[in-house]
Amino acid sequence: MTFKAEYIWIDGTEPTAKLRSKTKIIVSGGTALDELPIWGFDGSSTNQAKGHASDRVLKPVFVCPDPIRGGDDILVLCEVLNTDMTPHESNTRAALAEVSAKYAAQEPIFGIEQEYTFFEGDRPLGFPVGGFPAAQGGYYCGVGSDEIFGRDVVEAHLENCLTAGLGISGINAEVMPGQWEFQVGPLAPLTVSDQLWVARWLLYRTAEDFKVSATLDPKPVKGDWNGAGAHTNFSTKAMREGYDAIITAAESLGEGSKPLDHVKNYGAGIDDRLTGLHETAPWDKYSYGVSDRGASVRIPWQVEQDQKGYIEDRRPNANVDPYVVTRLLVDTCCEALEKAGQV
Repeated sequence: MTFKAEYIWIDGTEPTAKLRSKTKIIVSGGTALDELPIWGFDGSSTNQAKGHASDRVLKPVFVCPDPIRGGDDILVLCEVLNTDMTPHESNTRAALAEVSAKYAAQEPIFGIEQEYTFFEGDRPLGFPVGGFPAAQGGYYCGVGSDEIFGRDVVEAHLENCLTAGLGISGINAEVMPGQWEFQVGPLAPLTVSDQLWVARWLLYRTAEDFKVSATLDPKPVKGDWNGAGAHTNFSTKAMREGYDAIITAAESLGEGSKPLDHVKNYGAGIDDRLTGLHETAPWDKYSYGVSDRGASVRIPWQVEQDQKGYIEDRRPNANVDPYVVTRLLVDTCCEALEKAGQV
């Protein structure tokens, strides 16, 4: 069987990594993960190697149907290795795998709310040439061509993600014109992160066909406009069974150096978005509260009522690396729960 495999990987661009991909024609073998070959690429062109020793290795870690090409073709997410088969320094998945294995017994799961903004040229979709649209208010979850921009792209992306078998749990229009969100999860740390990266690739690829671009810029328009985040919902088995564990997790994120340890790894440009305005807490102050969208961490009102559930870390930027944010939350919260005997 001959089929096309689109090998996708995360590059070494700083401060925000980019997605790269190329097509491999496979003429024999199957499409299962353990049947796919490793491959190589020129790391000197992706900020992952010097020219005199440029080879880097692509190791498949996640595979799904390719909804763009269809048929037997597949998308293959890969992690980047050095030629001695050790994780490349840009490979943040490897560190998450270690932490996930360490705390697997606590059964951590995540749901990540990925916000993004469509651009047409140098302006957000829905912004008039040389000016600004009406102030924020009616765009969030709105309807009508005067308030909603890019729905055809959003629907095509959603359909592509579902055809690929990704764990997409919803979509909605966001607060700024041309700004949208999709949610991935609830899923285990590695799975939600792998699938979010693939969903991002599909977002960019789908938008190509509509002659628009999608950006994860955390503050795409300066001034009195909402930024774009990746609100990260997190729970463990103990949190899903009792409220004391919810409080332990929320408080652990505010202890010692933890607030800054997390924030500095929550995406480039975090101080532009986390200002204390536009449904954010200040980047340098940690807080948590029930139903409070101005807090660093929100405990949904239903969680307080049910006395069990999850917490929402509202600090991660839209451009955050999901391997990093899930690793930090598992490491911090699960360690605290373990020490408290709440596992």
